[in-house]
Amino acid sequence: MKTIKKLSVIFIISFLSLTAVDVSAQCSMCTLNAENSVKNGNTQGKGLNDGILYLLAAPYLAVAGIGFLWYKKYRRKNVAINIKDEKINLN
Repeated sequence: MKTIKKLSVIFIISFLSLTAVDVSAQCSMCTLNAENSVKNGNTQGKGLNDGILYLLAAPYLAVAGIGFLWYKKYRRKNVAINIKDEKINLN
């Protein structure tokens, strides 16, 4: 059962990474400035969109890393509990 879960997670992640869509993570003012600077021969505007996407992804990666570490540390472990098979009197 664990292998099925692992394979399904790997499949979903690979499928999502293959179906990536180009996004524009800029406001309209920044987009116009970047496009005009590229048209005028300036190469600094090319990396603006990539930089914004990296800055956008950093908090999500940090939260995912902390969540993963928290899950690994505090998940339930298979612990055997020895309880007597006697009836308990609660009076």
